[in-house]
Amino acid sequence: MSQSAENLSPSHLLPKDAVIFIAGHRGIVGSAILRCMLGQGYGNLITRSRDELDLSDQGAVRHFFKNNHFGYVILAAARVGGIQANNTYPADFIYQNLMIESNVIHAASRSGVRRLLFLGSSCIYPKLAPQPMREEYLLSGFLEPTNEPYAIAKIAGIKLCESYNRQYATDFRAVMPTNLYGPHDNFDLGNSHVLPALIRKYHLAKMARRQDRQAIEKDAAVFGPIPDDIRQGLQALSDTGTGDEPNTQAAVRLWGSGLPRREFLHVDDLAAACLRLLSLSADQYRALSAVRSADSDSFDTGDAVSPKVSHINVGTGHDLTIRRLAAIVKSTVGFQGRELWDHTKPDGSPQKLLDVTRLKSTGWKPQIELSDGIRNTYDWYLEQTA
Repeated sequence: MSQSAENLSPSHLLPKDAVIFIAGHRGIVGSAILRCMLGQGYGNLITRSRDELDLSDQGAVRHFFKNNHFGYVILAAARVGGIQANNTYPADFIYQNLMIESNVIHAASRSGVRRLLFLGSSCIYPKLAPQPMREEYLLSGFLEPTNEPYAIAKIAGIKLCESYNRQYATDFRAVMPTNLYGPHDNFDLGNSHVLPALIRKYHLAKMARRQDRQAIEKDAAVFGPIPDDIRQGLQALSDTGTGDEPNTQAAVRLWGSGLPRREFLHVDDLAAACLRLLSLSADQYRALSAVRSADSDSFDTGDAVSPKVSHINVGTGHDLTIRRLAAIVKSTVGFQGRELWDHTKPDGSPQKLLDVTRLKSTGWKPQIELSDGIRNTYDWYLEQTA
């Protein structure tokens, strides 16, 4: 690996008095970044709820940037969801995400924001991309159809950052995290991702086996309605009580085959990575995002218009099957019962594992083991209904 990307570390950490706008501070990513920055002593953090500022409203965003002065922007606001949500609301996913990122990135450029960090997703890569997925594989093949609208919106965000950098000499950066989990995740069974969905399904099943209807209804009040098909399954589990009576309906029903492999990163580890990447000097970040040749680990910075990457992967570099993930969640939750895999439901991409060579060259590495992170997330989940 060349010197341009070797042993990179922040030369100048962001000044503690830096004024930073965190867009999407109530979501799983934004809330983790907010916690991280507060914990590191950053006190001039600007936030706005969705009711206070609709980021899809261009006029409102332009007015907000004109009347507030900050040097840094972290764009963590997005419309997100799992396979079911992406299949059900494709127009919402592409429209809302395009509007949010276009408005914020354009306003940041016009108002002279010093540095911006855009949060994307690993779904930007082709469905059948070589594994692990390098940053260079962007736009090298067809996307996974189940989340193509969302992926296209996130690719557009990357290219917005890249294009404004080229035309206006801005310092806008993009990070592409793998599958995230942690406190403040979305546990709505109609649009959540796989890990929070597994936690909630197994928890509800555990409550059903205990015949604790009050706990189930309290859960629904906090985390959202329970779909009718899942309620039917809970009733079947409740009817069996804690015994071993045979009942073909008394099982937790899970989507797909469980065979696809996925990588999971605790959101607090992502937050630490974001702070590190935001702290790199402009020269360091350019070196970090230099193009790596397809057949080696060498880097080439190239000229201003040569093909390059303008985003950095954030992940663990390790994956596991969804079946194995389900087993860990089941053990953590403490559900003792059966599960049935619904093979009529889509699996999505067969594997999504990120190459995190670039990020690790900065000295960053994840600190939270998956089993510990799932326990941490489940503890937070239980606190919400205590």
